[in-house]
Amino acid sequence: MSKLHMLSLLHFLKSNCLCVLNVHHINVELFFPDSMPPSNDMTSQAQPYASHGYPSMQPAYQQGPTHTAPSPSHNLYGQSSYQQYSQPFPNMSQLSAALGGLSGVPELEVEALRPVNLLQERNLLPPRPLEAPEPNVSPDLKKVNCSPQTFRCTLSSIPQTQTLLNKARLPLGLLLHPFRDLQQLPVITSNTIVRCRSCRTYINPFVTFLDQRRWKCNLCYRVNDVPDEFMYNPVTRSYGEPHKRPEVQNSTVEFIASSDYMLRPPQPAVYLFVLDVSHNAVEAGYLKYFCESLLENLDKLPGDTRTRLGFLTFDSTIHFYNLQEGLSQPQMLVVSDIDDVFIPSHDSLMVNLKESKEVLPLMKDLLTSLPAMFSQSRETHSALGPALQAAYKLMSPTGGRVTVFQTQLPTLGAGMLQSREDPNQRSSTKGVPHLGPATDFYKKLALDCSGQQIGVDLFLLSSQYADLASLACISKYSAGSIFYYPSFHYIHNLSQLEKFQKDLERYLTRKIGFEAVMRIRCTKGLSIHTFHGNFFVRSTDLLSLANVNPDSAFAVQMSIDDSLADSSLACFQAALLYTSSKGKRRIRVHTLCLPVVSQLSDVYAGADVQAITCLLANMAIDRSISSNLSDARDALVNAVVDLVTAYKSNMSNLQQSGLVLPAAMRLFPLYILALLKQKALRTGTSTRLDERVFAMCEFKTQPLQQLMRMVHPDLYRLDSMSDQGALHLNDTVVPQPHLLHLSAEKLSRDGAFLLDCGNVFYLWIGKCCSEMFIQDVLGCPNYASIPPNMVSKSILHTNVNAISLSTFFQHLVEDRSESASSYYEFLQHIQQQITK
Repeated sequence: MSKLHMLSLLHFLKSNCLCVLNVHHINVELFFPDSMPPSNDMTSQAQPYASHGYPSMQPAYQQGPTHTAPSPSHNLYGQSSYQQYSQPFPNMSQLSAALGGLSGVPELEVEALRPVNLLQERNLLPPRPLEAPEPNVSPDLKKVNCSPQTFRCTLSSIPQTQTLLNKARLPLGLLLHPFRDLQQLPVITSNTIVRCRSCRTYINPFVTFLDQRRWKCNLCYRVNDVPDEFMYNPVTRSYGEPHKRPEVQNSTVEFIASSDYMLRPPQPAVYLFVLDVSHNAVEAGYLKYFCESLLENLDKLPGDTRTRLGFLTFDSTIHFYNLQEGLSQPQMLVVSDIDDVFIPSHDSLMVNLKESKEVLPLMKDLLTSLPAMFSQSRETHSALGPALQAAYKLMSPTGGRVTVFQTQLPTLGAGMLQSREDPNQRSSTKGVPHLGPATDFYKKLALDCSGQQIGVDLFLLSSQYADLASLACISKYSAGSIFYYPSFHYIHNLSQLEKFQKDLERYLTRKIGFEAVMRIRCTKGLSIHTFHGNFFVRSTDLLSLANVNPDSAFAVQMSIDDSLADSSLACFQAALLYTSSKGKRRIRVHTLCLPVVSQLSDVYAGADVQAITCLLANMAIDRSISSNLSDARDALVNAVVDLVTAYKSNMSNLQQSGLVLPAAMRLFPLYILALLKQKALRTGTSTRLDERVFAMCEFKTQPLQQLMRMVHPDLYRLDSMSDQGALHLNDTVVPQPHLLHLSAEKLSRDGAFLLDCGNVFYLWIGKCCSEMFIQDVLGCPNYASIPPNMVSKSILHTNVNAISLSTFFQHLVEDRSESASSYYEFLQHIQQQITK
């Protein structure tokens, strides 16, 4: 592929990306009506064995009607009006003949292989958000296969050999969201958890029963005996039907683990909050809002009667808080020797709220008084490293979660840092320096924490450079989460304050798993190459996760070591062993089954363009840090060039000129261009170093759907929504406006447009937008009356426009992670941009 062709392609794609407009911002809050249609966010095979609370499934196994998710349309892209050119595209029969014939391949795969000339075709986007490709397996296997929102492969047809994979010039990998919130989850209590005696795979829907007494593992092909207990089917309450057990009817299940899966008694839910109280923190003003949020959510913290809490504050010294019963008020214990940190008391610093009625009032008193306690502080130094060392010593006996709030660069003691950012170099074309850590202190401490089952989450609320590249290591290697609020100030940056409050509320109340490990197994002949995410790799296929949360995802690069010619199916299984907040040891198992193919055309037909983009993004982030940003960007562009070249050379009998890709991959160049414009990977613009590093962290931990909306948002027109093509869910009409290209030509002054970026909505109102729409939705009489400093606005539900819009918003958040759902559930935030 020539550079001239590539430049032509990029020029075309740039014309289809949303232009940057000079706008001013208005935040608007929406409230949904009380009645919401049920979510379709569930695995297609899940049955209502348990409620959202996941109670244990007793031997009787409550049985209800089977719910299956609707299958996507055979035509992924809907009815497209493709223009006829001098060299027309081949029809289906011509395409099949050109590809050597695809015997038994459904129409969907043939459509996925239809050549698309990117230099001629302008209508690239489907009318609806892109669905994951359906694997070409039997209907019975499709029905029980793992949900693509949980487990997804870059290729839904696995090449037989590494040579065939190399020929396709596509990456092979998995994207996994193992602990995501599920509407329904079979929870199984059984004395016997059936596993392969050789590779330890959990029995699943894709094993083969040779007879009622023997089953063959779908990963290593060993023949195993069926235990006597497994002969009883608790659903039908009959014997002799092992193939109808819930473990064999659902690809996502959760087992209540026996004592065999415990090295020690399950740990309690233990939470330690480490708070920056330096002058910079006082100026930012976060402490008041943290204390208020925790007070409101104390009873919602996941846990049981063993739950324990503690607090530690720091500036140039470290302050512990004695909350022992019998005290009239909390007692502060100050440790000023930050070079040799010690714990002043082990018994009264982490307290149980349930054991004594006196402890809860003490804790509430502490949270009420903390903001005023340091309001006059003039201490400008920050001893974050020693504070983390103290937290490690305090939490080591039990393990648990450490939540750190930091507002500046650490300047004292172990882990102290110096500013490495040169604002004059932000736009340098030579590369971006200092994307890696300045010290290994935080990584080493994180590994120590991981060894003691301590996960560290970081909230960075900084108006200046704080070296997130170094600080992020404390969370990355302890399986923690990272939150970043640039230019945070409780008065001058209300949008960041609002985001912080919502994130914190979600963070405090979301599900959590303690002392977790996750192992990924795959069919014999496949192997794991590289992991991406926040974890510590304990062995080649085992990840140590001190904490696991429902908002984090992982990516895995795979390779093909041996030929899969003797296999018709390839399977992947992820098993997450964790301790619930209630002190139960549980195992959540996900199994994915995909066909093995020998033809290159089948590999292309099964390519998942979104999964490929997300895996390449992870690989590019690693390349940025290990090499440089320029190499990472070149690698992404080369991925597009290599695919176009490989497709053209290997499918040359199609005789298509120009830049031709199969329809399944036609959005690939657009997605890669969008990636290159992200903060994590862009050049030529003044991107702050901390903001760039945080964007990189997000790419490594965000679930696929969230990540894709960040990379390439969905754009809809709102003021002209109709019932045409609407969904009817439980007597609720959900409008389905078409997706629009992210192009300035799609915007008009008389319209209102919604840009869905995953965790934030942007509402763009044209100057000549209908006054009725503005009155119904924003409550303002006309465009000119919209306040320039509007922070929030409740949408009424007394008119058709507002109800229709609210229902559409409601539908948008149903299929994404619970973090987004929760974000909209309490207050629906819309960032409105008004053109001038």
